[in-house]
Amino acid sequence: MTDTSPYAAHGGDGVLFAADCPSRPILDQIADKWSMMALSVLQQPTRFNEIKRRLSGVTQRVLTQTLRRLERNGMITRRVIPTSPIGVEYALTPLGESLVEPFGELYDWTIAHADIVREAQGDYDARSAG
Repeated sequence: MTDTSPYAAHGGDGVLFAADCPSRPILDQIADKWSMMALSVLQQPTRFNEIKRRLSGVTQRVLTQTLRRLERNGMITRRVIPTSPIGVEYALTPLGESLVEPFGELYDWTIAHADIVREAQGDYDARSAG
């Protein structure tokens, strides 16, 4: 009997992600580089400008869009601070906190394998250029 639910992750020939699998838009959101980095910065409630300072290279527009998507997906909360000027603070929700460990492991993997990846890229580029 074949599981035809959109949640079916295994097909006869290996992993299968159905076109309507609910994981796709979520993976698209959390696998985005700015989302992963923003979630990593939010180990404690943090104001927008501090997040921006800690994410070198992110534009205000991209950071705003990223934080809105994370809030919409229930991974962070947004709190307006009634100061002058008005401040905005972001914090992880329990759902967002559940990603801290897997993201940490992924980050550790990228650091451990960065040299190997760069070497593979150089080899590929050399083959492709010739």
